[in-house]
Amino acid sequence: MKKLIQYRRLVAVGVVGLIALILEFILQMPSIAQIVVTILGSIITILMVIDMVKTIRSGNFGVDLLAITAIVATMAIGEYWAALIVLLMLVGGDALEDYAATKANSDLQALLEKAPRKAHLLNEKQEITDVEINEVKIGHRILVKPGEVVPIDGHIIEGASLVDEASITGESKPIDKKVNDEILSGVVNGESALTIEADKIAEDSQYQGIIKLVKQAESQPAHFVRMADQYAIPFTILAYVIAGTAWYLSGDPVRFAEVLVVASPCPLILAAPIALVAGMSKASVSGVIVKSGTTLEKLAKIKTMAFDKTGTITQGNLQIQDVLPVAGTSEKELLFLTAAVEQHSNHILAQSVVDAVYEELPSVTDVTEIPGKGIQGTVNGQLVQAGNAKLVDNEQVKQIQDTAIYVAIDGKYIGCITFADEVRTEAKETMSELKDLGIKNLVMISGDRKAIADKIANLVGITQVFAERLPAEKIKVLNEIPSTQHPIAMVGDGVNDAPSLVIADVGIAMGKSGATAASESADAVILNDDLAKIPAVIQISKYTMKIARQAVLIGILICTILMLIASVGVIPVIFGAMLQELVDTVTILYALRAKGS
Repeated sequence: MKKLIQYRRLVAVGVVGLIALILEFILQMPSIAQIVVTILGSIITILMVIDMVKTIRSGNFGVDLLAITAIVATMAIGEYWAALIVLLMLVGGDALEDYAATKANSDLQALLEKAPRKAHLLNEKQEITDVEINEVKIGHRILVKPGEVVPIDGHIIEGASLVDEASITGESKPIDKKVNDEILSGVVNGESALTIEADKIAEDSQYQGIIKLVKQAESQPAHFVRMADQYAIPFTILAYVIAGTAWYLSGDPVRFAEVLVVASPCPLILAAPIALVAGMSKASVSGVIVKSGTTLEKLAKIKTMAFDKTGTITQGNLQIQDVLPVAGTSEKELLFLTAAVEQHSNHILAQSVVDAVYEELPSVTDVTEIPGKGIQGTVNGQLVQAGNAKLVDNEQVKQIQDTAIYVAIDGKYIGCITFADEVRTEAKETMSELKDLGIKNLVMISGDRKAIADKIANLVGITQVFAERLPAEKIKVLNEIPSTQHPIAMVGDGVNDAPSLVIADVGIAMGKSGATAASESADAVILNDDLAKIPAVIQISKYTMKIARQAVLIGILICTILMLIASVGVIPVIFGAMLQELVDTVTILYALRAKGS
């Protein structure tokens, strides 16, 4: 609605300007032309005053005050053409802001435009029925034709194809996908049809989650606009001082108008928000959804980066690290017997053990799960027990710091299998890059045991570790970080990280495998769980804020120079009004440089 009003005002000014040109230069009726422009100027000025009052009531300084004063002053001294140009600048500037912001935001909009709404549902007879994506259930089979966007998260059960994941990960290189591979909604299929089985409903799928984040990002105002308004107060005072002094010294009120028409407020009201939207767009292309301009501003100033461990620094997937049999037992035998009983367990470690054995596992009888201890069963006439040290109560058991399954046969301890969470391959390089960016305070806050947390921290280059912390205790750690080390960014992936993401100055969620609660609580979301995106988005934020400030200051500097020149009477009013357009164009184009950071 607001955009429509701005375009209507622009059209109105353009039409009246054309009428005035015809009246003055074709029909030779300058007095009528002046009346037409004056009436239009009065109406637009009244509307601008109303808008300015609303702006001030919302807590921001009304930077249009200069423009309103310039319009009144030029009309008062009979410079109605200059007044018309200032009007054209103002309404055109608003329309240009919408255009520039839309252009800068095109990458975000592309996500919305490509959102799939239909899915090709396959029945048991391989018949295709087009349904709304909300009708797709987990386990349904979906046909994705060449060139189509994958509608829901799933895995491939038939076919192979090169797919484009750029809208999800920012990776432009096509990715080869085959049977059993995971495939995310929002991915664009290549030249071969794929049949996928739905692993999530549409509402929970990756692409719909991203769309929600994009809409949230678009709806939140950029805090830096208020910072720009802070520049407006001294700039407005400076303009009035220069204009008033020029009038006083010359004794000519025309000098007052000559100064004010070059005191363009557009660098303040256009440059900063355009730069921020451009920066948010650039971040989205790089694989990070930044929800607001405020987040960009804070990311540019981050002094402390705090990380959760499991699922953030690590993959969150425990794998076998060592098979440690006692004398008289082989590694193969220990692993085989453990897998035999663990195939009947729902424990998080069980599947890793079973996957490590390639032989056919024997049948197991008398399987019993023992709460808090483990599982046992009879294998080839022997009682096999697998669990924690409490289950295998034997003098030979030497507990180790790593996560482990301890195993006994007929009550005799035969060894243990240790597990470790895989560190993300990019984690160490990410920490190094963060330090290069000036972020020296790197912190890990984990619920895991201290020995394990310290080991992971040492591997990746984190020196400050807080282990064995519950969600409430993680918040306490963040609150106790000295104010000199703020702003703080917290990176996490799970539901238990959501409170910490909220309490931190900037919460960053791992969006691909992370919990919905974490993504919704966060200020920024990494779409493909790549830690390397963190230093990348910080660099984008620093560059964006630099461009935003530079655009504002360049505009103010140019305007100040023009005001000083105009104060000695060498810039005619109508020419000064034209120079305003040049200042606006320079600052807006400069602000759009943030999109190329």
